Parts: sequence; C-alpha cells; structure tokens
Amino acid sequence: MKILVAGATGKTGIRLMHKLEAGGHEAVALVRESSDTSQLPKTAEQRTGDLTDLTQGVCVDCDAVIFAAGSGGDTDADMTNKVDRDGAKRLVDQASQANVKRFVMLSSAGAEDPDSESEMGHYLQAKHDADEHLKRSGLSFAIIRPVALTDDDGNGEMRFGDDVDLNGKAARGDVASVLADSATSDQWENRVARMQSV
Repeated sequence: MKILVAGATGKTGIRLMHKLEAGGHEAVALVRESSDTSQLPKTAEQRTGDLTDLTQGVCVDCDAVIFAAGSGGDTDADMTNKVDRDGAKRLVDQASQANVKRFVMLSSAGAEDPDSESEMGHYLQAKHDADEHLKRSGLSFAIIRPVALTDDDGNGEMRFGDDVDLNGKAARGDVASVLADSATSDQWENRVARMQSV
C-alpha cells in the first residue's frame, strides 16, 4: 500500500515510516520545507506540506493516510487548534476527496470526553473535534488513543480499550506498530481504541 504519513519526522512518525517500509509498504512523508528529513527511510517519497496551511493534492494516489502529527506540548492554544484540530480536519477532507481507503488518526486517551478544566483540556478538545470530524467523513477510519507517550521502542505487548490504565504509559515504538497495523488491517476498520504498553 502507498501510505501518506503526516508527522513523519516526529518521534513517533520516524518509527512509523521505518515500520511501514519494513512491512513492504510505500511510505510517503508529508514534510514542511524546514523539516529535518535525515532520519527518514532513504527510499521514502517526500511531499511538501504544512498542516497549518495545507495545499491541495497531498493525498493524491495514496491508499491510506496516517495523521501522526502534533503541535507539541509547548505550543499555545492557537497553534494546537491550527495543527491538531484544523490541520487534521483539512487532511481528512483531502483524503476523502482523493478516495483514500483508510484514514488513521493518532489521538489521545481522554479525547473521548475532554475535561475543559484539566491542564490538557484544550489539547484534548482539539483532538476530540478532529476525531469526530473523521467519524463523520464517510472514510474508513481507525482512531488510536494512547496514554502518556514514552520514547521507548516497546516490546509489542499492548492493552486496548476499557482495560487501559489511564495512568499508564505507551511506548512510541508500540504506538507506531499499531498505527501501521491499523492502516493496513481490516480488523481496525472504523475502530476507536485507547492503548497502552504493558
């Protein structure tokens, strides 16, 4: 499959790109002009695009799209909205116009019911809004909601759904594996799942 990855140069995205390539897929990186692309697979196609001002056509001829981007923990509410909510929505819309077969959203545990009073409230609301837009899009989708991320590779042992410990951790390597699988496997079709590493 030909799979476009938004956030391909991030800590999770780099792992995801390599996992897709290792699985025999054609991984396409959506990158900003200023992005450090040195860790991407050498054979990966790169398409220039900025989620805050997304040009038309970035999803053309792709079978699946994975949104693994994020504005980062140090950004203000405006940038969170631009990337995590509005950028994600625009990418969903472009994927729909391009007749993409599957859209995978990297969301966050807590996005199902954001608490506006919490420290993460605004971020989780942005994720929630993007998730709901995807659900309404008509696209085949998967929404993955990990708990707090670590920079570990993980061991491939994961827990999903209601059994997830919201105070647990999710290794970025495990998250990347789930994102790759959810883009290519029918068992993830139209599924929303919290996840953690165990």
